[in-house]
Amino acid sequence: MLYDLANTIFALGVIGLYVPAWLTREGLPDSSLALTEALAGAAVIFLAPWTGARSDHLGRRLPALAGTTALAIAATALLDTFSATATLVILGIGLIGLNVGSALYDSLLDDVSLPDDRGRVSGLGVGVGYVGSFVGLGLGIISFEVLDLGYRGTFRFLAVGFAIFSIPIFVWVKEHRPSQPGTAPSPTRVVRGLVESWRRAARFPGLVRFLVGRFLYTDAINTLIGGFLAIFVLRELELDESAVTRLLGLAIATAIIGGLGGGRLVTRLGALVILRAVLLVWAGAIVLGVLAAATGATALIWVVGAVGGAALGATWTADRVVMLELSPRQHLGEFYGLYATVGRFATILGPLAWALVVDGLGWGRPAAMLVLAGFVLAGWTVLGRLRQLR
Repeated sequence: MLYDLANTIFALGVIGLYVPAWLTREGLPDSSLALTEALAGAAVIFLAPWTGARSDHLGRRLPALAGTTALAIAATALLDTFSATATLVILGIGLIGLNVGSALYDSLLDDVSLPDDRGRVSGLGVGVGYVGSFVGLGLGIISFEVLDLGYRGTFRFLAVGFAIFSIPIFVWVKEHRPSQPGTAPSPTRVVRGLVESWRRAARFPGLVRFLVGRFLYTDAINTLIGGFLAIFVLRELELDESAVTRLLGLAIATAIIGGLGGGRLVTRLGALVILRAVLLVWAGAIVLGVLAAATGATALIWVVGAVGGAALGATWTADRVVMLELSPRQHLGEFYGLYATVGRFATILGPLAWALVVDGLGWGRPAAMLVLAGFVLAGWTVLGRLRQLR
């Protein structure tokens, strides 16, 4: 659970807040972050399945997790140490380490839980991850606002927090998995297996349609929480880092409420109904953010933070249940691999679409926000063809 907290320090503190703020200080175009995230996402698409398959073959995941974690921590500590271009390259390396490591970490659930308590243990990890969001914000406030260490010192402060909270998994978690005979799988073999998984998924009604819809709405959501919402608020609404920190804190708090409340509504009304409802809320929140920028009514952004946070928590709560209901039990692990791969592909298209609209076409960030709202509505439309699930 503490590793989940460590991961979130990077995801929120580094990517969600201080990298966008650093980008603003340096006067770099949005496309610089977009290209960094897209290239890192492309690398993760191939490296994560291959690393996972090799760890399955060797019967050990912790050594590979230690390597990817060290990579992410070192990259975090080196941000803003060299030139702006070097910092972006280092950030990309850190993103690769973080996301490949996250896939290895997720698969360790089998070693720390039993079949009848797996959901509870997973839920505890998610809950502690939300706590990590507050820890990341707190470390940033201490470093940036209290100690006045600047961006370089703040990145190093966050790297130390990441390191400290990641240590327990390597001390206490023990793996109980035998190695497999034969040679370790090659990248080519892993890719062939992924293609076969998509072919199998097409045999089950609604599954591929859901994954396509998930790609569309995840595209928008991951782009926003991947730093571009902070860029929008910093540059279009001209709020400072302190205000953005408070805004993120509000969003995290309402995300917890949305996750818990969404879980109850999923039980009562069905996962698909709730998922489509919160996607409409997401689209509305994005449009409201554009109105805040267009009218200068910056107070509206606090409504966007609260509503968007609640929608975020409810989205992931309902989204996972829809996937579970559509997937046959005998292929559950395999199809959840596709589910994760779709999320990784979404980290490529969304940032590139933002860069194209803002820097390529010159339409501005409000137009990019509306494009993301269009992605969400497209996902909502695709899911409308799904039958009501059990």
